[in-house]
Amino acid sequence: MTLGGNRLFGPLDPAADAGYEAPPPRVGFFTDTSICIGCKACEVACKEWNGVPGDGLDLLGMSYDNTGALGADTWRHVAFIEQSRPVEQPATGGAGAPAGLPADLRWLMMSDICKHCTHAACLDVCPTGSLFRTEFGTVVVQEDICNGCGYCIPACPYGVIDQRKADGRAWKCTMCYDRLKVGLEPACSKACPTDSIQFGTLDDLRERAGRRVEHLQRAGATSARLYGDDPNDGVGGDGAFFLLLDEPEVYGLPPDPVVTTRDLPAMWRRAAGAALTMAVAAVAAFAGSGR
Repeated sequence: MTLGGNRLFGPLDPAADAGYEAPPPRVGFFTDTSICIGCKACEVACKEWNGVPGDGLDLLGMSYDNTGALGADTWRHVAFIEQSRPVEQPATGGAGAPAGLPADLRWLMMSDICKHCTHAACLDVCPTGSLFRTEFGTVVVQEDICNGCGYCIPACPYGVIDQRKADGRAWKCTMCYDRLKVGLEPACSKACPTDSIQFGTLDDLRERAGRRVEHLQRAGATSARLYGDDPNDGVGGDGAFFLLLDEPEVYGLPPDPVVTTRDLPAMWRRAAGAALTMAVAAVAAFAGSGR
């Protein structure tokens, strides 16, 4: 199924599908949450390089999480999830229970970001072409073309895109497209001190992530799993995927995301069929009343 010439589901090379001839290998992020230390270096590097405005230092009552969620002024968001569990369970993850904390408490930390979906509904609904697919397979907003319609916001299955209150335009991570074009890696992964955020070609990252999950599971972290790596999932796989130590919902991620424009062609066909049926019924009723 296609919309505007683009396939709406299934594995594909998004850059080639967008019309690029001989594009470079698709790149992305693999975020290994088991070694995230919550330092927020990625948040700071993202803001500094991209000139993203400050989003305040509000105390939200959510551990050390002061940003809360991704938004127009938060393109990287480090989540802190505090969990209680039976003392006899072995610690999993990089941080475990830090010194001074009860043995039955652990922190799960994750640096969240735009997923740069293979099938990106935000691209499908943008009326101005402000959102576009790059030759690297990533998704970028051109703020000088965005008219602030907001269609992309409900279209995103992850709730990533947001409008900036100061100007009404949509903003999100660009995966540092300006850096990619000159052969540099994105600022966030460059700044990550533990290599929790890993940048590279998507095929290499998926292979590396598979080995990491196997290692953690052999070490006793049986809950370790990958999220967003499967090209056969509801968005065709993500350009930014994660190793999680618990269910996706724990991290605020949808358990089974589906591109929201997937059923648009079928919906239009059904709407056209319903309109035709109503028109035929109206004609029949008018003809019957005339007799």
